[in-house]
Amino acid sequence: MSKIITMIPVRMASTRLPNKPLLDINGKTLLQRVYENVKKVVPGDVYVAAGDQVIIDACKEFGAPAILTDPKLPSGTDRIAAALKELDPEGNKYDIVVNFQGDAINVNPEINNDLIKIVEETGCDIATVGMVFKSQADIDSPNNVKIVMGLRDGETEGRCLYFTRAAAPFIRNPEKCDNKDFYHHIGIYVYNAASLQRIVNLPVGVLEARESLEQLRALEDGMVIRAKLVSELKLNKDAPADIDTLEELEEARKFIK
Repeated sequence: MSKIITMIPVRMASTRLPNKPLLDINGKTLLQRVYENVKKVVPGDVYVAAGDQVIIDACKEFGAPAILTDPKLPSGTDRIAAALKELDPEGNKYDIVVNFQGDAINVNPEINNDLIKIVEETGCDIATVGMVFKSQADIDSPNNVKIVMGLRDGETEGRCLYFTRAAAPFIRNPEKCDNKDFYHHIGIYVYNAASLQRIVNLPVGVLEARESLEQLRALEDGMVIRAKLVSELKLNKDAPADIDTLEELEEARKFIK
């Protein structure tokens, strides 16, 4: 049986919503609600990878184990890898690492269990999530990252060949194409523990720099990423999946009890 840890990367330096992790949502902080959602359904240990001492102090209040990391780390991936190195310096305590974002208050953590199974069954380096795009405008937007993977009709899981901000893949002969879906990449990740440490020690990739997509670093290095298609991400369909703005915070307060 795999030894699993979920790391929740959190830091206070949010420019759009100051002090975001510790904002109150109906009697509990955003961070506490995220931690409790994960703890209920994902097997193994759950830790907060904190970028600030104030987060460590808050975690003590509601009973979450937390590890202090350098606040200047450039990404959540670097933060969870640093926390894991602190917790498990020999690198032999865990097989699989779940990266669950600290503002993902309304993302269903059950999705991670599907990704854990993919890593266990296929031996891939990373498992992630995709959704079928509903509109051409969303496909065309460079803000929405596309997964290029060759799924046949009815298939819901496969190997990721590329990630891009462009509308890809191009369909040369639509009349001969069985599956014309485009896949929206959702930034939920489950890592093989050794692969996580390998990724953060690699230099920034050429394609990663061009597209500003961290996952391309792994592909450039020959790692295998697989994606699972889901039809629904949210626990409550009326509330935002995560919180980045004051408006989303108010919506969460309305619907999340």
